[in-house]
Amino acid sequence: MKRIMIMGVSAGVGKSTFARKLGDILQMDVYHLDAYYWKPGWVEAPADEFRGAQKEMSKKEKWIIEGNYTSTYDIRAAHADTIIYLELPLTVCLFRVLKRFFKNIGRTRPDMGKGCKEKIDWQFIKFIITTYYPRKNKMVERFMAFQSSGAERKVVMLKNKRAIKNYLQESTLKYSSKKEIFPEKFIE
Repeated sequence: MKRIMIMGVSAGVGKSTFARKLGDILQMDVYHLDAYYWKPGWVEAPADEFRGAQKEMSKKEKWIIEGNYTSTYDIRAAHADTIIYLELPLTVCLFRVLKRFFKNIGRTRPDMGKGCKEKIDWQFIKFIITTYYPRKNKMVERFMAFQSSGAERKVVMLKNKRAIKNYLQESTLKYSSKKEIFPEKFIE
C-alpha cells in the first residue's frame, strides 16, 4: 500500500478523518481534494488546474488522496494500488454533516480550501440525499473494474463504524513502529 485513494458513499462518511488517521499510522502524506477544488469564498477551481494538481500528486512515490470527485477519478485510479471505500447509512452521513457544521461554524476545516468557512445549505443536503444510492451502486462497478485491471490492485470496503475502527487498529498494529496498546486518538 503505497498509493491509496480514500473514497466514500457520501459527504459525512468520514473520509477526511479516516485519511488523516491512516496517514499518521502509515506516515504518509495525505491530500484532501476539497482543499484543491475550492478556492477562497467557495469558488470552484478551474478544471485544468484541479486535474493538474492531481496529476502532480499521483506521480509521487507514496500518497493518500482523499475525496470522491468522479470527474478526476481516472487520474488517481491510474496510479493507485489501493482504494479504501467507506460506506455508512445515509442518516449517519447526514447527522455527521450537521454535527460538522455546528462544530466548525465560522472556521475553515484543515481539509478544506483556504477561505472556505464551514457552511451548509439546502442544496448541499439535497445533493447528499439524491446522490447517496446512485453513488453506492456506481462505486461497485468502478471498484470491480479497478481490481480487475491488475493483480496488485486492492479494494477495501468498510461498511460500518466497527469495520472502520478495526481497520485502523489493525493498521496500527501492522504498520506502526509503536507497537504499544492501541492509541485512544484513533478510537471514534
